[in-house]
Amino acid sequence: MLHNPKARITARLTIALYIGVLATLLITTFYPAQVEGVSVPLMLSVKLIPLLAFAVPVFRGHNKGYIWLAFVVIFYFTQAVVSAWLSEGAAAPVILTILTFLLFTVAMVHLKVNRPIPPQGV
Repeated sequence: MLHNPKARITARLTIALYIGVLATLLITTFYPAQVEGVSVPLMLSVKLIPLLAFAVPVFRGHNKGYIWLAFVVIFYFTQAVVSAWLSEGAAAPVILTILTFLLFTVAMVHLKVNRPIPPQGV
């Protein structure tokens, strides 16, 4: 639920970053090389299901869903930073680090901008 016009912008940015993180996780499953001996459906489910649980709240702009999304994104950010460090700056983990950082930040800005308007005269 959007409470003001500025919230539309932050909601759209959050949706774009959310889709970007999902796409990056999907692409890195197969590129640069698929991991040998690991089930692809298992890998995709471990990577994507925690984030896909927030699809409805993100697309509808529910504040509580954004709050929980931010908690979960912190784990993805931490994993991406460790991967970027261990791979000495490989492109995929760096991109995922940036996307998760931006997703967290824009979701928090959205929560700030999308505060409910208190009733007047009470």
